[in-house]
Amino acid sequence: MNIFNKVTLQSLKKSRTRTIVTIIGVILSAAMITGVLTFGVSLLNYMTNGAAQKYGDWHVEFVDVDSSFVQERTRDKGVANTAAFENIGYAALNGGQSPNKPYLFITGFSKKTFDTVPINLMSGRLPENSGEILVPMSVEVKGGVKFPVGDKLSLDVGSRMNGDKNLGQHAPYISGKETLVPKAKRTYTVVGIYQKAYFEEASAPGYTLITKADTRDKADSFSLFVKLTNPRGVHAYASSTAGTEAYVFNDNVLRFMGLSDDNIFNTFLYAVGGIVVTIIMIGSIFLIYNAFTISLNERTRQFGILSSVGATAKQLRNSVLFEGLCIGAAGIPIGVIVGIGSIGLVISVVAKNFESIIYSNVPFTLTVSIPAIVVAAAVSMVTILISAYIPARKAANTPVMESIRQTNEVKVESKAVKTSKLAQRIYGLEGTLALKNFKRNKKRYRSIVLSLVLSVVLFISASAFVTDLKQASKRAVVATDIDISLATQDMGDSEMLSLYDKLKTADGVYESSYQALMKYSGVAKASDLSDAYWESQSSHSPDETVLLPMNIQFLDDTAYLNIVQDLGLPAEKYTGQNAKLIAVAKMVDKANQMKVDQLSDMFKSSSLNLTITPETNGKPKMEQGRNVSITFVNIVPSDGPPIPGDSGSKNPFYFKVMAPYSLIEKFEAQGTHVAIKALTFRSEHPTQSTAEMKTMIQDQGITSSYTLLNFSELLDQNRNMIFIANVFAYTFIIMISLIAVANVFNTISTNIKLRRRELAMLRSVGMSERDFQKMMNFECAFYGMRALMFGLPLAAISSWLIHREMVIGGADNIRFVFPWGSMAISVFSVLFIVFITMLYAISKIKKENIIDALRDDLT
Repeated sequence: MNIFNKVTLQSLKKSRTRTIVTIIGVILSAAMITGVLTFGVSLLNYMTNGAAQKYGDWHVEFVDVDSSFVQERTRDKGVANTAAFENIGYAALNGGQSPNKPYLFITGFSKKTFDTVPINLMSGRLPENSGEILVPMSVEVKGGVKFPVGDKLSLDVGSRMNGDKNLGQHAPYISGKETLVPKAKRTYTVVGIYQKAYFEEASAPGYTLITKADTRDKADSFSLFVKLTNPRGVHAYASSTAGTEAYVFNDNVLRFMGLSDDNIFNTFLYAVGGIVVTIIMIGSIFLIYNAFTISLNERTRQFGILSSVGATAKQLRNSVLFEGLCIGAAGIPIGVIVGIGSIGLVISVVAKNFESIIYSNVPFTLTVSIPAIVVAAAVSMVTILISAYIPARKAANTPVMESIRQTNEVKVESKAVKTSKLAQRIYGLEGTLALKNFKRNKKRYRSIVLSLVLSVVLFISASAFVTDLKQASKRAVVATDIDISLATQDMGDSEMLSLYDKLKTADGVYESSYQALMKYSGVAKASDLSDAYWESQSSHSPDETVLLPMNIQFLDDTAYLNIVQDLGLPAEKYTGQNAKLIAVAKMVDKANQMKVDQLSDMFKSSSLNLTITPETNGKPKMEQGRNVSITFVNIVPSDGPPIPGDSGSKNPFYFKVMAPYSLIEKFEAQGTHVAIKALTFRSEHPTQSTAEMKTMIQDQGITSSYTLLNFSELLDQNRNMIFIANVFAYTFIIMISLIAVANVFNTISTNIKLRRRELAMLRSVGMSERDFQKMMNFECAFYGMRALMFGLPLAAISSWLIHREMVIGGADNIRFVFPWGSMAISVFSVLFIVFITMLYAISKIKKENIIDALRDDLT
């Protein structure tokens, strides 16, 4: 070890407090970088496992290959697993509405294929033999052709041919050039409807139907799924193995490994990580740079003496960099361990909440990655070396005599520290001295203020973000009186009511009802509408009629009668075939802050005879209009399921009519149909009740499509999202704030130490302990007030910008909440941190002998 390194180690030992605080800063920096990278790796691993569960645990699919190719791939080195299905052939989709998808593509799955490629059933069951088949929901939704469970399909199955070339699913449809050549007639029974084939390319010309592979009838064409032991070699493996065969990557899984061709996602993935690490590095460089700057201020005369006896600028720079390496060697390993431990603790806290939002059956666990740890250590060391190099270069270039005399530290003219007479009157002698100290070395004091400003802005901005997120989440999930809902469009009344009688016996269910929704339009006179309605319109004529979109909600007769009785209305007028109807017709509160009885009415009168007409394909059928008597009431209507295809009303009003279910046939006009039906339940434990209901539906053999929702679970997901956002936001705030606090503590305490002779001089000429403390209190106040003067406005602007971005991003139903609470916490915290730090530093100064401090030459 050379003499310069020995001197450096002695200096570190001499200034133990500063060294320890700097090491703490390095630990925090390394811990944050390690934590961010480890969390990122853990999250990507969780998303990869979840995607594999949803889309299939395979990496590449070879399309339309023969049996020998399938056998060879099972013997390939590096292949972990394979699964294949038979390409049985194509059949024409009669009546299909998609010009680029005119076929049905029939495939034969083995048990291993069903295990490898997930099939999400919407109704029915899996096929058990080669005479049964699954149909994707996309045939009905996109193709416009419906194949209900129980239907018999008689298909002419064959091959797509373009001349002599046989075309597969990887080749898009070629209109006018290709032909379908039938080879065999096959009959299938539809036993289930599944959501979609995730392995099917968007350009594929056929909807994928799945049957059970027939072991007696061997196919000559297969699609093969391959999972590699090391997925990073998947692109090289596919290109070298495929030859002339087509292949498709499982990008839904590979993108979370950074291996997909999705450049936008890859850019986003690395950009977010880069931004977070950069923010941490900036905060860390700020702290560590200040620490090394102060260290050099202490060692200025030492450097001057070493230079005078022949030390070169390079040797002095290397001395400072060696100091950085020593601090890094002490702090980085501890920081890495703390980072992994901290993020492991955070993940254990949020794991269950996380799983309920995305993938319920995939555990979210800590994943420790050696490459991530190496990157974290390297980034931390680079941060330290950058922080050390900047002041080291300055010290090495300082003239020798200036270093020995220490005349380069403070260079100010008298006018630069001049204070006004008003300030002298307000602050007194002690405050004036504190103000002059603040002015004469602005660079050093500026670093303290900037550290505090950084902490204030980060804390308030993150708090504002969490506040906006909570608002958006609360608005996104409307308070509901339903725990469980089953919605259907095509289930007949007899089948639905039979299922209803079964489901309401599920364990925990204590209240149940059924309902239906129909889309109608009301024809109103302009004179019947309120001023509040016309304020929302640009202009109108008093003689015109207005067409008002509305929904009619047909409620279980018992539930409807209970609403009528709760409103104090005479039951005899609101029941029977000629019953009056009740409705809620209000102007919409865009801020969603007002109760229903505070909203403005759409109509002037509390009751009205209104002509209503049914809607078909979004258009009112005026010829089928009927006159109904409606009473307008101030209640919140019973919750109902959303109407499929209805993206939400953009009207400035809310208009829903409620009627007893016994009248539904009377309102079903020719050519119209019920938009949606629903069974609703309230349960003491919704999750268990929902699981039991799923079993009941399967046992009942329901063939109609339906959607079973657990609203309690949706509310839990919403709360979990807020909880996770809070945990990560405040964890980030706390760690960044700790770096800022360490920076402030290090800077203030060392600055006070560097002013030992100056402070000893003031005490030697008669400044009392009380006046001395008063002067230092003024300095605390100046630090805090200056930091708050800049930090609070910047934080307010940052909070508003965050709110604005969330509104632009779609959360347009939230209002800006000024962060008064977090600002109050910031004001207290800043003053408290500064005061405590100053108190610690001054207590050290007061213990020293005045004569010794005056003679101290900082050597």
